[in-house]
Amino acid sequence: MNRLDHITLRQLRALRLIAEKGTISGAAQAMGLTGPAVHSQLKTLEDAVGATLVFREGRSRTTLTPQGAELVRAEAQLRATLDRAFRVIDALDRGQTGCVVLGAVSTAKYLAPRLVALLDAEFPDIEVVLKVANRAETIAGLGRGEFDLCIMGRPPREPLTDARPLADHPHVLIAAPDHPLAGRDAVCAAEMAGERFILRESGSGTRLLAERYLAGLDLPVAVRHLEMDSNETIKQSVMNGLGIAFISAHTVLYEVANGQIAVLRAAGTPVMRKWYLLRPLDAPASAAAERAADWICGNAGRAFPGLEALPFR
Repeated sequence: MNRLDHITLRQLRALRLIAEKGTISGAAQAMGLTGPAVHSQLKTLEDAVGATLVFREGRSRTTLTPQGAELVRAEAQLRATLDRAFRVIDALDRGQTGCVVLGAVSTAKYLAPRLVALLDAEFPDIEVVLKVANRAETIAGLGRGEFDLCIMGRPPREPLTDARPLADHPHVLIAAPDHPLAGRDAVCAAEMAGERFILRESGSGTRLLAERYLAGLDLPVAVRHLEMDSNETIKQSVMNGLGIAFISAHTVLYEVANGQIAVLRAAGTPVMRKWYLLRPLDAPASAAAERAADWICGNAGRAFPGLEALPFR
């Protein structure tokens, strides 16, 4: 028996919603069906797969079995593949030759729109869709096949990707313009020891780099610090004098140029990393994605300013 002949998208959606809601009744409500109808969908799917996909915990809680979890992962990849196909179909209907979904980590959102505008001008026959998320969400999206291309810093170990370096990615320490350390010719580690650091949340790429930087100065993260989940909140905190922050220089170009934020001439900075363009290796790239990738790698300097664009105050 070919199991694919007996599996439907509706059944897979029911399984995913059971996992998300934790109960069959919750999935039924989300689907606009009755509980018995969803239970029937689940039973038919289990019969087709030949495995138990969920088990009950207590009186009502439902949890996926390992087989069920694997099928939910496959459903996510299938949805992503169909979504990309529909985007390409829509682009073809508009007379374009294809669609490229470009993912970007949140730090790259200050640069990615410029890149999309350049791509639109260079390739009017290709629709470019930009999706911005944090690093963890972006890596998960790569694994689900949601992106044709992706911009981030350090490439992940999984999923496997073709990672092509784009440009330098400098990281600096920033403070309010009236901070005592602002405007100094040099700031040593000892002078930073008593400062409150404003850091990104644990797990973010910037946070990992900040921890390595502070460890290199023998300044552990255990020093006084605040934790923020966005670069915008960090910048506002710095401008309001709450502390100093380790941040991507590309996120503060506007504020530095307008005198709202000062870049400190701190020991060990700027910390240089790279921006990369990633392409998933688990599926062949479309012709449109290949064209866009080659152009991005050859013209990254037009969208990714170097450190010389960052004036010191």
